[in-house]
Amino acid sequence: MAVITFVNQCHIEHGAIDMLGETLKQLGIKRPLICTDKGLVSVGIVDTIRSRIPNDVDVAIYDGTPENPTESAVKDAVRMFTENNCDGIIALGGGSSMDLSKGAALLLTHPEPLIEYNAATGGGMKIGPVTPMIAVPTTSGTGSEVSRGAVIKTEDGRKLIFSSPNMIAKVALCDPDLTLGLPPLLTAATGMDAVTHLMEAVMSPVENPAAEAIGLDGLWRAVGKGNSIRVTDDGTDREARKQMMIAASEGALAFTKGLGAVHAMSHAAGRIDHLNLHHGTLNAVCLPACLRYNDDVLGEKRDRLKQAMGVPETQSLDSAIEALNARLGLPKNLSEMGITDAMVPDMITHALVDPTTKTNAKPVDAAGFEALYKDAMG
Repeated sequence: MAVITFVNQCHIEHGAIDMLGETLKQLGIKRPLICTDKGLVSVGIVDTIRSRIPNDVDVAIYDGTPENPTESAVKDAVRMFTENNCDGIIALGGGSSMDLSKGAALLLTHPEPLIEYNAATGGGMKIGPVTPMIAVPTTSGTGSEVSRGAVIKTEDGRKLIFSSPNMIAKVALCDPDLTLGLPPLLTAATGMDAVTHLMEAVMSPVENPAAEAIGLDGLWRAVGKGNSIRVTDDGTDREARKQMMIAASEGALAFTKGLGAVHAMSHAAGRIDHLNLHHGTLNAVCLPACLRYNDDVLGEKRDRLKQAMGVPETQSLDSAIEALNARLGLPKNLSEMGITDAMVPDMITHALVDPTTKTNAKPVDAAGFEALYKDAMG
């Protein structure tokens, strides 16, 4: 079993959820709130998790997590937590459930409004200890189980980042078996979310050799060893599922050194209500354009990325990602996802103030984002 203790205690292995009862005891949690979504209730994963919790532990379940977590949903979870006298949170699901859980853990211990803790305005400095949380991921993409941040759509319509070391889950139980039933397209999209985290972290100009090394290892597992394709082609491949879960967690460990313009673009597009676009898919589609934009400043990082990913010297990184997206059955461009030219100016406004813009491989201004969106539109 791989036990990683860089930022929290992270157990990555088949059967890791069998440790849930002992983990609750370890953290002194006697009345947990499971924050999840209705899909995981319907397929029985919530029942699977409940069966790993001792019968003498009272459990409440909040299953209202939307695909893109919202401030109103966070407040609903807070109310359920309070009404049931809960004392800890089990974040069960993909990045949405984990981000919602982090938002709830924050508001349970800090006064409203949520926007006060926005990372872009220095709000992270106001975040102290929060309600204890155990993360149980059911996808391999966001790495939210080991990250300090959460992305939440606030009541004023913005998609903001909330980030603090205090928001990291105390323990992460990463059981690849929980991902075995994930549909191919969602498997592909979450996998490319991890790949984007890994690539943007390596490209970031922030100096952090350890994080960069973790990023390259994750890319070797996800792309170089072909596991992103293996899990999409055969969802029952348990070893490939484990490798992608490791790569996803490594993505979040790596982006300690920052992300970049891909995420700024995705966050801006993900806030469009009537489209409700999947974050991982947006990342996959925007990544080639950003690779082209960044290429002239990558230097030797380009070679290291290619080596880790198994990309031939004669092939560009952007064309390699376009080929991988096509192989995985993901959209070719933002236009296929419903984004129109009329939406671009507003997205540029939001992308410019996104904290991830600051750590892109090279500076991006309004003209830069205009060119990036034009490229990504196809």
